[in-house]
Amino acid sequence: MADLSRRALLRGMGGTGVTGALAAMTGCGVPPAYVKEADRQGADRSARDRKLVFANWPLYIDVDDRHKQRRPTLDAFERHTGISVTYTEEINDNDEFFGKISPALMNHQSTGRDLIVISDWMCARFVRLGWVQKMDRAAQPNVAAHLDPLLRTPHFDPGRTHSVPWQSGITGIAYNRKKLGREIKHTSDLWKDDLRGRVTLLSGLDESFALLMQGEGVDITRWKADDFYRMTDRIRRLVSEGHIRRFTGNDYIKDLDSGDVLAAQAYSGDVIQLQADNPDIEFVVPQEGAELWAESLLIPNLAEHKRNAERLIDYYYRPEVAAELAAWVNYVCPVPAAREVLASSKDKERTALAEDPLIFPDDAMRRRLAIARDITSKERPAFAKEWNAIVGL
Repeated sequence: MADLSRRALLRGMGGTGVTGALAAMTGCGVPPAYVKEADRQGADRSARDRKLVFANWPLYIDVDDRHKQRRPTLDAFERHTGISVTYTEEINDNDEFFGKISPALMNHQSTGRDLIVISDWMCARFVRLGWVQKMDRAAQPNVAAHLDPLLRTPHFDPGRTHSVPWQSGITGIAYNRKKLGREIKHTSDLWKDDLRGRVTLLSGLDESFALLMQGEGVDITRWKADDFYRMTDRIRRLVSEGHIRRFTGNDYIKDLDSGDVLAAQAYSGDVIQLQADNPDIEFVVPQEGAELWAESLLIPNLAEHKRNAERLIDYYYRPEVAAELAAWVNYVCPVPAAREVLASSKDKERTALAEDPLIFPDDAMRRRLAIARDITSKERPAFAKEWNAIVGL
């Protein structure tokens, strides 16, 4: 369910308004809003002001079934630490939120928020612009001990010094095995004749490109421009032949559920929800691989409660807390040790979650997952123009 509210993403030449303007200026080699390391940290009031402001997406934290205003893990943090958390569900779109807080950041002002969660491709932009602070990992032993090794070294933030995954996910392929009558094991299986006009792809450039390049045998951790254009050449041909039904946002879910579409590029979190109602829907990580992504926690420049924010981040990396969050949101958990917590539960539903590879990928699946190199600001205008011409944006 949570995915449905959080997948309206970047369109056009790196977005519109402030985002597009910054992408264009940075692409010309002029980083107008870059903030130097020495200017990022303000006076930290954490010791005397025991609070923090945490901005997140809707439906992205555990909620008490009987008391919807209660958030059990967050409430427990407040009780144990004495730190009061103002929790807002104000992030509905990466680009929209960028436009909301970028004026403050580019003008060296506080955003009024101590902690935010955005998608990693947008995190890359914040890190490049110098808009987020390095975290004190010495004060975050749980992050150091329990962060999934697969998520530790994204291209945009080596060592995860500026970001920590809140939740993770996989962009792979969902299909109706019963109606299709065969397995899908490779991305190229989407292009077979029995799927002509019955397959959809994601419309967002940042969401689509990695899996499609992996289908061409590309190592997405170090892809080149030639790899991108070879992939778009194939997709353009498939569109002209009528093979691809359309490009979608999250509306591929209703197409799959109704049977109008038999296979779709899809997010793992969506498929868990689909399978609850339609067990014929399967999710596959192709043999060539699939993209592992995250939506990550960042501490913006001049945050007034940095230490408190670091404590909250580390709290959510306790395996027992991560297990509680995973059991509610049903994303790929960035804390593998949480699996044992759920497996030891006396609740059958929780023990089943421990065996779900879409929450805790097994070893075979993990070997096929990779974090894509992000699209740089210089590359984005040309790549977005190419992709949008195909998609019709």
